[in-house]
Amino acid sequence: MSNSVLIIDDDQSLCELLSEYLESEQFSVLSRHDGEAGLATALEEDFAVILLDVMLPKKDGFEVLKALRIEKMTPVIMLTAKGDDFDRIFGLELGADDYIPKPFNHRELLARIKAITRRIAHLTQTTKEQKMEFHGLVLDMAARSVSFKDVSISLTGTEYEVLYQLMKSAGEVVSKQALCQSVLGRPLVPYDRSVDMHVSNVRKKLAQYSDHTFIKTLRGSGYIFLAA
Repeated sequence: MSNSVLIIDDDQSLCELLSEYLESEQFSVLSRHDGEAGLATALEEDFAVILLDVMLPKKDGFEVLKALRIEKMTPVIMLTAKGDDFDRIFGLELGADDYIPKPFNHRELLARIKAITRRIAHLTQTTKEQKMEFHGLVLDMAARSVSFKDVSISLTGTEYEVLYQLMKSAGEVVSKQALCQSVLGRPLVPYDRSVDMHVSNVRKKLAQYSDHTFIKTLRGSGYIFLAA
């Protein structure tokens, strides 16, 4: 379902409040209160977004995310402790799409969820530009897939969008600010490493298939996809 949200959090009061709020915004919400139950539901059903707490009984959020990413690329927003940079960075390394620190403003969370659902809607729109290809790397917009010399590369939706934004501006510098706005749907704030981690994840995955350097970091400026 395009408007379905799964909340995996052991704080049942928070789940009830979030469910009531999100349902008032026309989302369908399910809640699970431990990692094992949350993972099982995430694998069995399709959701637009999963809200995943780090501290969970039975399986913690990182274990859930790692297991989920083996089978599904459902967008995940990690719910992290305020000021815990390790949790944020580790979650992004494992394939989380975004994070929001607790306690959070419900409107801010809603904005993050809507940014992801808008991105999904954008990726499903038809486009006249069907494919981009550089050095054997192919991004197929119609199929929303990435491959290298016909070998499929598994990317999360956020990683796909990062690569898409860089490839469509091949040879030009794309600032972190522009990438954060276009990919995550929000302005870049000081000390936010989200964009850096998503680019790093894309680099690592591409490096498994090719020795070519596709993405170069320009310190203080942003990133450039090397077309030549």
